[in-house]
Amino acid sequence: MNKKHRILVMAHAHPDFSLGGGEIAAYNLFKAYQQNGRVEQAWYLGRTDKGRGATGAISLRRPNEYLWEQAVHDWHLMKAVHQESLTTWFADLIRALKPTVVHTHHYAHLGLEYLRIIKQVDPTIKIVMTLHEYMAICRNNGQMIKPGTTFKLCSRESYDECHQCFPERTAEDFWLRKHFFMSHFALVDQFVSPSEFLRQRYIAWGLPADKIVVIENGQSDEGMLPPRSLAEGETRNRFGFFGQINPYKGLHVVLEALHQLSKNQRKNIVLEVHGANLEHQSAEFQEKIEKLRQPLIKQGVVQWVGPYQPHELRSRMASVDWVIVPSIWWENSPMVIQEAFVCGRPLVVSDIGGMQEKVRDNIDGLHVAVGNVLAWASKLQSACATTETWDRLKSQIKPPMSFAQCADVHLSLLACQGDSALVSI
Repeated sequence: MNKKHRILVMAHAHPDFSLGGGEIAAYNLFKAYQQNGRVEQAWYLGRTDKGRGATGAISLRRPNEYLWEQAVHDWHLMKAVHQESLTTWFADLIRALKPTVVHTHHYAHLGLEYLRIIKQVDPTIKIVMTLHEYMAICRNNGQMIKPGTTFKLCSRESYDECHQCFPERTAEDFWLRKHFFMSHFALVDQFVSPSEFLRQRYIAWGLPADKIVVIENGQSDEGMLPPRSLAEGETRNRFGFFGQINPYKGLHVVLEALHQLSKNQRKNIVLEVHGANLEHQSAEFQEKIEKLRQPLIKQGVVQWVGPYQPHELRSRMASVDWVIVPSIWWENSPMVIQEAFVCGRPLVVSDIGGMQEKVRDNIDGLHVAVGNVLAWASKLQSACATTETWDRLKSQIKPPMSFAQCADVHLSLLACQGDSALVSI
């Protein structure tokens, strides 16, 4: 009989304190591992600062869930602040739990060194790492956008080009950075990517193709929501933006697109903004959004609903027809895309990266030229001109993989590790 796994899931945050897609995906997978018959025991370790800095302490949040007060002090080399904690609290936790697998979902805020500590404590522990972004490839916060530009996208890493983006660092510094990342990534037994697009970026960067597989993040297995009730003569004209509001997410592109329409055209469209963290952005960006949104709010075109908790998402999506993802960077696998499909809502997305991959143009959603204000204005109009397009796209939405199915796929991956056929999972 196969021995059951003991799995420690790690992430750069705990959903109790941070609601980013990576930590939510990690936490949901942890809960699914707990309920899987092939798993003896599962734990979750999320990074936090508790508002008091990186003390290095590890504490119990609730049964089987831990918080690690850690941080990064060198973002160039992704080195942890509290080095002593690695060889004391963290190493002691690994010894105490005795996991057979550590499934980690990030290294941001954690540093890279913990990967080496795991193998030093017990070389037989398998390390699985889900890559949620491009931080190892790109020093610009993993955005793969050239800093100081009007968001010029970058498709690959280059020592010389990276030096041009960060002139205070030499090309040799970037060579050393990559070597440092690679030396730690060599300790990882299996990489997982939620999208083929991200997988290909990491293969081009240098990860072996047979060491990274594609597994989409699991979602709730709740049924699709019923269509929003329409008033007589009304079309599917209500669009919803969900998530973080920052320069990369492209909300300003859609607001500018609405301004391009005449008043008569705008009155047929409603955009609900369910967004968070605008107050944490630069003053310049906040002023830009404020200038764009205020006239539209007064006209009733934009409804600024504000941030939401995960349990509120379904009720909020019930009030819209379309979910928009206008990001102007590559993205990987935006959680909101899969959440929209669970709710039975077609999407309108930028035509690049993980968005282009996850949403099939004119099948279960619509593509728009990234960052193109006029294209967005035209697409919003055409999408809600009649109800037929929405009905057709909704009928072709495929429910995403559930949390339980996602856990099963990961466990099958562990059972068959090394099989090149897994690349197609």
